[in-house]
Amino acid sequence: MTATQQFATTIPVTILAGFLGAGKTTLLNYILSCQKDMRTAVVVNEFGEIGIDNELVISASEDMVELSNGCICCSINGELLNVIERILNRPDRINYLIVETTGLADPLPVAMTFLGSRLRDLTRLDSIVTVVDAENFGPRVLDSEVGRAQIIYSDLLLLNKCDLVSKERLQIVEKHLHELKTNARILYSIRGKVPMPLLLSVGLFESDRVIKDDHDIYRQRHVHQDHDHKHITITKPKHEEIDGYTSLSFQSSRPFALRKFQNFLDNQLPSDVFRAKGILWFYESERRHIFHLAGKRFSIEDSDWRSIRKNEIVLIGCHLDHITLQHQLQACVASDVGERPN
Repeated sequence: MTATQQFATTIPVTILAGFLGAGKTTLLNYILSCQKDMRTAVVVNEFGEIGIDNELVISASEDMVELSNGCICCSINGELLNVIERILNRPDRINYLIVETTGLADPLPVAMTFLGSRLRDLTRLDSIVTVVDAENFGPRVLDSEVGRAQIIYSDLLLLNKCDLVSKERLQIVEKHLHELKTNARILYSIRGKVPMPLLLSVGLFESDRVIKDDHDIYRQRHVHQDHDHKHITITKPKHEEIDGYTSLSFQSSRPFALRKFQNFLDNQLPSDVFRAKGILWFYESERRHIFHLAGKRFSIEDSDWRSIRKNEIVLIGCHLDHITLQHQLQACVASDVGERPN
């Protein structure tokens, strides 16, 4: 088979990276809304005990597979490899594959899963796209080894949320990005919107550049020292902490009282919670509410319920008091019909 023939038969892959709350899922939703004529498969990775990203992605279907507990941030991973092979072996062939990593994932080991395994004959890496939060970019990212790696190993940097900052702020962020990656290619977006020809099928991934990195030493330091893994078998590792961050997951089969949850956000949520997302059920509403928090900014949007009503929320941050937060979230649950306003 010639190189041209192999290129025509392999599936292009884009890896979406980016720190907590940068806007990866928003970007993914925009990509899927623009790909109606293409059969795009999505692998979503989450950091936390429960996975809710499948509830946050539009058109979530059998073409979407979710890996939980941040497994993608590990080195070449049996679960990721097997999941992608299952997708590629489906009788209805896909046209494109997108891997959305957790906000605490280094994209290099993900790329090596495609380059250093049997997937290299079935797929071709098109690019690593790292989403950068123009509003919240700062020491949390720069002081994080994972955050720096997401920028350094990117082929494209998507500077997102540009509408929320001044031109001067954008220039400061750009300066930091170019200091980390001198030849950085930067695109600018609002809510992840960018012309698709600039983002997909761009052919920017350079395998030689990645392979020549001292990958073995990097993997040994990153996987076995920074992460508190118990790598005994190939089963799913338990991530207690990544780069100083931990996650807390809360679920309830009963609705929240809106005023109680508002009090939690206004008066109890610690500043060390940097990212939160969830599907919320309020006693006062018949609607499904999608909750996002990144830094100090949060949003709640409503939609129709697509499954059984329940509350699911994940908080990610540093030095979290898990017991106190669990009690505070439990206290948000509506106690009786008296919670409903007249």
